[in-house]
Amino acid sequence: MTEVQQLATFVHGAQYVQISAQAVEQIKIRILDTLGVAIGALDAPPLRAIRKLTESLGGNSASTLIGGGSSAPDRAAFYNIGLSRYLDFMDSYLAPGETCHPSDNIGAVLAAGESVNASGKDLLTAVAVAYQVHTRLSDVAPVRAKGFDHTVQGAYAVAAAVAKVMKLDASKTANAIAISGTANNALRVTRTGNLSNWKGLAYPQVGKEGTHAALLASVGISGPEQVFEGNKGLKETITGPFDIDWSREDLESVLRTIIKKHNAEIHSQSSIDAAIEITARPGFRADAIRAVHITTFQVAYDIIGGGEEGDKWHIRSKEEADHSLPYMVAVALLDGEVQPAQYAAERIVGADVQALLQKTTVTPDAAFSARFPKEMPSKVEVELNDGKIFSATAAAYKGFTSQPLDWASACEKFDRLVTPFAGAELADKIARTVHELDTHSVRDLTALLAKVPSQRHISAAA
Repeated sequence: MTEVQQLATFVHGAQYVQISAQAVEQIKIRILDTLGVAIGALDAPPLRAIRKLTESLGGNSASTLIGGGSSAPDRAAFYNIGLSRYLDFMDSYLAPGETCHPSDNIGAVLAAGESVNASGKDLLTAVAVAYQVHTRLSDVAPVRAKGFDHTVQGAYAVAAAVAKVMKLDASKTANAIAISGTANNALRVTRTGNLSNWKGLAYPQVGKEGTHAALLASVGISGPEQVFEGNKGLKETITGPFDIDWSREDLESVLRTIIKKHNAEIHSQSSIDAAIEITARPGFRADAIRAVHITTFQVAYDIIGGGEEGDKWHIRSKEEADHSLPYMVAVALLDGEVQPAQYAAERIVGADVQALLQKTTVTPDAAFSARFPKEMPSKVEVELNDGKIFSATAAAYKGFTSQPLDWASACEKFDRLVTPFAGAELADKIARTVHELDTHSVRDLTALLAKVPSQRHISAAA
């Protein structure tokens, strides 16, 4: 068998009963978290524009759009993943040479699963497949250093997961994966320099195309059978050699992923924790800060700290702000939190935060770098005008692999994001359906998601 056929054999053979109870619980938490951050983005201007476009294009109405309405599965996948990606509040996976967001696959699996009337167990199994494929390829085939985006590995994961929830046979699954993997090799410029809306839409694009690839495969369209190892295939053109024995893989990789505590790029989480700790210290005054210095690990420095991926001090947009370590630490010191409100346009251009981020410096530390990705060590040091110095360090948090999030804590984050749109009663129904997903159909869940208003309730927002 070719390598994509070996992968397809693994995907086709995956069964719900193979997933441990702990992993099932964490998959449900990832689905809840993903739906929460998606609903929290319903009124974001880019998503309003995409929704309007999606509605104008039409579709076969097989799949629900979160917030009401429907479209074809691939278009619904783009919109729903776009929602879950916009706030940059989704989960993450840290590999030594790559960082990815496996929950980006959930919107596609949800749309495709609804279109074929899949069961909740089918959905959970397909999500487990997505996490396994996405994380393992990130482990052994990183692409960031080659100038490609982390969506490259996702092209294989999302097609595999959609094929799984659609119950395609192994041959059609291989074709779906091959088509998607061949066609979706995105450039890393998505996340460098002056960031655009595309930062949050690059994976929705891959999710849409991976779903479409599975639909094509379902009607007999074939893809390159040596997409991995062939002449001009992935290994030769981008990643170099790597090996995964898919016959030995399990469905437990969700346990290696982490959930964000703060609404911020994943590598910033410990720095923000340290900054917020400082705000609670006696004598601290945000209006009297002379200088802020952040010491962090090399990956954080390169991506969000002004290293190889560009300037992080000239911040004009939400996309730039949530990928700027100086901005995120500065706003944490000023506001005591980093949540969606810290990315409102008026907050980003606020004189206080713009001034403070210019007083902020970032330095990588070799000892911290050696501890990554098992930890995300960071130190924040703040000097006041009177010479007083405050310092705090952090390396992990609740939601990190060493401190897995429990259901109650996941619900707290979900409720904070969802209740302003859905109200407490509907939010609770969605959460309970997710937690009992193994006894529900996908359509039971999407029927509730269709009821969520796309505008915040004034009373809830207040």
